[in-house]
Amino acid sequence: MSTEQPVFTIKNLNFYYGQKRALSNINMEILPQKVTALIGPSGCGKSTYLRCLNRMNDTIDGTRVEGEILLHGENIYAPDADVVNLRQRVGMVFQKPNPFPQSVYDNVAFGPRVLGLAEDKSDLEETIEMSLRQAALWDDVKDRLKDDAMSLSLGQQQRLCIARVVAVQPEVILMDESTSALDPIATGKIEDLIAELKKDYTIVIVTHNMQQAARVSDSTGFFWLGDLIEFAPTNEIFTTPKEELTETYITGRMG
Repeated sequence: MSTEQPVFTIKNLNFYYGQKRALSNINMEILPQKVTALIGPSGCGKSTYLRCLNRMNDTIDGTRVEGEILLHGENIYAPDADVVNLRQRVGMVFQKPNPFPQSVYDNVAFGPRVLGLAEDKSDLEETIEMSLRQAALWDDVKDRLKDDAMSLSLGQQQRLCIARVVAVQPEVILMDESTSALDPIATGKIEDLIAELKKDYTIVIVTHNMQQAARVSDSTGFFWLGDLIEFAPTNEIFTTPKEELTETYITGRMG
């Protein structure tokens, strides 16, 4: 048993789209400065679960949450919870790169400007450089900061989106299949980046690529039809899974 205090503690989480239950009684602890991977077939609840962690599902009409999600012991679904603050602390990188149709500089500056995190222009520029360095993008764009972000390659755009998240000093970074639109070389760069980022951040990824989960994560949760079938250290999940359903899925006999 780990002695580390979890960043997230999820207790008896149920999630509904209208009458349809999409997640059933999920219990999980997400530890600091680790990569947690969520695997399972399409439509099994992985992305829904990920979006519960920063309340992105709130934007969908008719959704309902039961149970608790505690961030450092505080229930993020409490009536007085500050959702804006939550989404600063728990950032999200989406499946397809979604840079704003602005310059590279303005993309990264957006969050610090809105949240008042930079005291002056030099402070902002320092934040932008540091964020782009953390996203392994600085060397690519340092002479192109005024260029349109849309002129970057897809892989660079995705790293820019990571820089944009990092710029607001989150604690947790959620990645929803963030390499599925990328070629193998760009995917490799993002995977290398995840290994670097976990020194400073807690990371939760949804991936369809089981080899990716095996490569980059410390713990893996296997979802099936809204249930969390098994959650364990990644090497255990992939070598000695306890549940027959997990083994069947991982060996490719189903799913």
